[in-house]
Amino acid sequence: MLRQNLTQKQQLKINPQQLQMLELFHLTSLQLEQRIKNELEENPIIEEKEADEIDTTNSKEEVQEYQDWEEYGYDDIPDYKTENKQYYQQDDMPDKPIVASRDFKVDLEEQLSAIKLSETDLAFAQFIIGNLNEKGFLETPLETLAEDFSLKTMQWIEGEDAEKLLHVIQRFEPAGVGSRDIRECMMLQLKRMNTKCPDVKAALVILEKYYDDLKARNFEKIENALQIDEEELRMVLEMMGSLNLNPVGSTEERSSADTIIPDFFITHREDGMEVGLTNQRSANLVISNRMKAMVQQAEKGKDTRAFQYLKSKLSSAEWFVNAIRQRETTMLNVINSIVQYQFDYFQDGDKSQLRPMILKNIAEMAGVDISTVSRITCNKYVQTPFGTILLKSLFSEGIENKSGAVISNKVIQKEIEEVIKREDKKSPYSDQQLASLLATRGFNIARRTVTKYREHLQIPVAQMRAFWA
Repeated sequence: MLRQNLTQKQQLKINPQQLQMLELFHLTSLQLEQRIKNELEENPIIEEKEADEIDTTNSKEEVQEYQDWEEYGYDDIPDYKTENKQYYQQDDMPDKPIVASRDFKVDLEEQLSAIKLSETDLAFAQFIIGNLNEKGFLETPLETLAEDFSLKTMQWIEGEDAEKLLHVIQRFEPAGVGSRDIRECMMLQLKRMNTKCPDVKAALVILEKYYDDLKARNFEKIENALQIDEEELRMVLEMMGSLNLNPVGSTEERSSADTIIPDFFITHREDGMEVGLTNQRSANLVISNRMKAMVQQAEKGKDTRAFQYLKSKLSSAEWFVNAIRQRETTMLNVINSIVQYQFDYFQDGDKSQLRPMILKNIAEMAGVDISTVSRITCNKYVQTPFGTILLKSLFSEGIENKSGAVISNKVIQKEIEEVIKREDKKSPYSDQQLASLLATRGFNIARRTVTKYREHLQIPVAQMRAFWA
């Protein structure tokens, strides 16, 4: 017997345009330029204005109708400084020739191009390379990368396939690139050596099976397990000490200003801070009036196929231009909220002034969703008077100190770095000693917390630092 039941339920659905909007939020400046270039090639209804065609009457600074020639013509400020100050924020020009630098990610891309992969696998491998930090480590969990890539491109990547592609990248030069921690970085370097060598073989076993014992300095247990004596273990550890702790060594390190194009800029003025986008593209993109007229003519004509085609292109063009404007408006809203929240830090770049800040704090201030803040701050940099800053690095949890004030864990990490830099290299501090020293400075945290922060900073344990001093 047939029956009808009335039920009510809630279901979240994301339409294709919302997904495209989320993808635009995730793009960096370079990726956005490529996306705009592709859109201009595919859609004839979108036009790009030249710089001298842009109407600036609605800009922040009012344009004077008349300016005295004597005041303008004999201004001491050279034209190149006023015209290009948004591209070069440093007051002092370099006192040495600027040489061409090469980002290690470009080298990885070239090595990747020599391997035959499917279109989806190639795109995801490039996505992994783009998410490596400046030292060559992959800090973001692989599962998270796979989810972000799948959402961005609508192409699903299985966890097993993601792991295989990461292993492909880990075979590239320099050795250790794409590793997720110091342990994996060292293992990747050892596997390229003569694995039949007893010292190399012993080092691999230590890292694979007894890494926790090594960190805990249980040397006697390691000696018994490997059936070696104290002198042989010392030789193995000294050999391990010759390995690079960072995949991208000092010879390949470059300042962020040389290899990164910031998405935002912050400058200090007498009346406060100026915050803006490095390259605002919405003012250049317009809908072609000529093509609009063609759509109207096609609507009156008898060729319905031509009308439907032009109408769909017009609709797509209007959405894209509005989406770019919405992206820039949201980005400005988010960066202004971050600067307002971390105002003391942006005064002079003192990390001790960083406040605990999570995505939810900025989402509430900006009036947007947490996922929107996450995408806007992902792989985005801001150019400040004290350097180029990765926005994600400003987010941190808070820890309460002895006085009851909540401070950012970034401040504690900085303190750990400074203490380790000043320690006796032959007799480094253990994690317990570091916890005690931090307690004297007002940071009452547990030893395991110190261990977690030290490992996050990619700093080896005390015994290994002593061997490698």
